[in-house]
Amino acid sequence: MDHSSPIVPVIMAGGAGTRLWPLSRDTMPKQFIALLDEGQSTFQATLRRVAARGFDRPIVVTNHDFRFICAEQMQGIGIEGDIVLEPERRDSAAAVAVGALLAHRRNPDSVCAVLASDHVVTQEEGLLDAIREAAAAARGGWIMTLGITPDHASSAYGYIQPAEEAISGRARAITRFVEKPDVETAQRYLDEGYSWNSGNFVFGAELMLQELHAHAPEVLEGARDALEGATRDLDFLRLDQASFARCPRISIDYAVMEKTQAGGVLAAEFGWSDIGSWDSLHAMKAKDTSGNVLEGDVRAIDTTNSFVRSDNMLTTVLGLDSAVVVTTHDAVLVAARSHVAEVKRLVAQLAGEGRREAGEHLRVHRPWGWYQRIDIGAGFQVKHICVKPGGVLSLQRHFHRAEHWVVVRGTAEVTLDGKVALYHENEAAYIPVGAVHRLHNPGKIDLKLIEVQVGSYTGEDDIVRIEDVYSRG
Repeated sequence: MDHSSPIVPVIMAGGAGTRLWPLSRDTMPKQFIALLDEGQSTFQATLRRVAARGFDRPIVVTNHDFRFICAEQMQGIGIEGDIVLEPERRDSAAAVAVGALLAHRRNPDSVCAVLASDHVVTQEEGLLDAIREAAAAARGGWIMTLGITPDHASSAYGYIQPAEEAISGRARAITRFVEKPDVETAQRYLDEGYSWNSGNFVFGAELMLQELHAHAPEVLEGARDALEGATRDLDFLRLDQASFARCPRISIDYAVMEKTQAGGVLAAEFGWSDIGSWDSLHAMKAKDTSGNVLEGDVRAIDTTNSFVRSDNMLTTVLGLDSAVVVTTHDAVLVAARSHVAEVKRLVAQLAGEGRREAGEHLRVHRPWGWYQRIDIGAGFQVKHICVKPGGVLSLQRHFHRAEHWVVVRGTAEVTLDGKVALYHENEAAYIPVGAVHRLHNPGKIDLKLIEVQVGSYTGEDDIVRIEDVYSRG
């Protein structure tokens, strides 16, 4: 194996993150949200850690719904990479297989570092040292898991039992994986030197492909066929849908790590959290003298050890202890910190009831910018629309609604039945039912306008796209 080849980062960015609902939802999951104080998402922070520093061009594996969010956030920090689009979620084994296959194409001796994009790391050099040390073991024929040295007995994580003898340095062979235990068992594991399973891996691409062939051949076959049938879509690599759907929905832990004889673990400390709940986010943040984390337009009286966040409105709390209160434009969560692990079940219930709020925000992101519903009723809908500089909506028509656009900031270039006109602040354009139209921001600042839709039906599916620069259907 070529020991001089750079490590290939494979960034996993396709998850939904519903345990941080209502802030994190299917349409904008937690990896793309600035959860901490640095003003960047955990996805961006993950990419920045492995930018240069002896690492190769990153491979980002994400869901096709997140393609423009990924591209925009990568562009925002000046990092380029290969963005691979999963047509549907098939858990981590299929994504790891795709990453290993692509890295193997670059160089059969490639070593991959599979990193979750929704984790927080506060000690970056500690993580990078751990990756490099794990890579040395990987070049010696091991599939390494980055373990976390526990600092308390937690029932929120899976555990890994290391063997007594070292592979090299801190690296140990894996004796066994264990599922999330109760607190009493977790304390015993902590005393016996077990590690938390972080879900981050370092391995030789060739060895991972061999182990997938031995233990999860259907995953490998589906991933390989999906890559063979992949198509280029702008700057994205879109996996073949029919082939990828044949991959079993299984994690890499179950598919390979719990079966392989080449599994190793390197226990380290680098200020890690998977931000798996509101309680873990509370633990990561600085607190006031009452143990509270208060964010946004919040007022708290006689409240202790609580997490209160407002994204849109004055939020007041009185006389609470160990509570979580999160308000967004269209949903509010109030929970005891001891019950935040049940948020995922709550979201599933809302989804089962057909509640849009379970997976969608009021603000919907598009490749050209975003829109946010202000009001809706029988025969009308009002939206706030923001088009970023250079952004272009599709050339389209509607069969059931007319639209009125009032520019409140910037300049709008409106194409209407072949004629092009410019509209400035406090000017309005009228789009009749059935008219072929397009909106473009030719300026240097965001274009913001209020759209009033009037008609018998105002659903998002009343759009016939005639031409689209972003290759949407």
